[in-house]
Amino acid sequence: MGIILAILLFSFIIFFHELGHFVLAKKNGVDVEEFAIGMGPAIFSREYHGTWYSIRIFPIGGFCAMGEDDEATDSPGNFNNKSVWARMSVIAAGPVFNFILAFVFSVILVWMTGYDAPVVGSVDSGSPAAEAGIQEGDTILRMGNKKINIFREISFYNQYHQGEETTITFLHDGEEKTATLDPELDEELGYYRFGFNSSPAREATPLTALQYGVYEVKFWICTTIDSLKMLVTGQVGVDQLSGPVGIVDVVDDSYQQAKVYGGFAVTAQLLYLAVLLSANLGVMNLLPLPALDGGRLVFLLVEAVRRKRVPPEKEGYVHLAGIVLLMALMVFVMYNDIQRVFF
Repeated sequence: MGIILAILLFSFIIFFHELGHFVLAKKNGVDVEEFAIGMGPAIFSREYHGTWYSIRIFPIGGFCAMGEDDEATDSPGNFNNKSVWARMSVIAAGPVFNFILAFVFSVILVWMTGYDAPVVGSVDSGSPAAEAGIQEGDTILRMGNKKINIFREISFYNQYHQGEETTITFLHDGEEKTATLDPELDEELGYYRFGFNSSPAREATPLTALQYGVYEVKFWICTTIDSLKMLVTGQVGVDQLSGPVGIVDVVDDSYQQAKVYGGFAVTAQLLYLAVLLSANLGVMNLLPLPALDGGRLVFLLVEAVRRKRVPPEKEGYVHLAGIVLLMALMVFVMYNDIQRVFF
């Protein structure tokens, strides 16, 4: 059951991404040849207003075919005959819809489970935090140059800056204070800690659900970007990347652990993973790499500045090379996933 839920969850997130392209394409009068749910042979297909709507046999994602690689047609509805800004909106809509979906899921999740305000719940005696004067009930405002909105940002900041001296800005009795903390190594955990802990989750109102829904999406976007920086700088190895096989395994494990606590826990866990995956997919697709939405946006930005399109055949070669490299990376990642999961 967990594997089925994982496939359906991942597929819905990809489908919603393609829905973004579809909605903005229709809004800008772009001819959409086909909008499909799933992949592989079609089991249902119907034409409506010039677009074929299909359901395909494998419930994995979907696609929105706009004929953007077709240079031969003079149709005013052809993607390439639209203004550069219209084309940019269509391409950017996929990742934007992922962020919208992540926000909707975040609001529901916060409403269900509450929110983790960056309020100190307890302080370990003799810890760096205690010596700096941080007390229970204080609100953490900044860690270094990073503004803190939810407590998990503190944990992740510490994870990405293990052992580093950090300037912390906090609110104590309505007064903003600043302290520089040198984290202490917890030998039992093998982990550097500041010595203060989170407070219990707080019940959300409609307003705080919206507010912390935004913070939740921001958190995962920033976490994804920070992880990419660590990958580029070599702090994280390529062998630690995870693809569809790894994602399915994580979702399945989460389901198996949560189902013991009932349907509420399962729903909350799936929503949490959906927020993570949707925000992650939005960021990854905006990377300025060939074949990704971000790579296409780069060419459109160049066109907007030059007021002249990059020769389609040259752009096509770049995207083709990007597809080949991405496929090679996917094979490598899938191999690593299979090794981790099955061996």
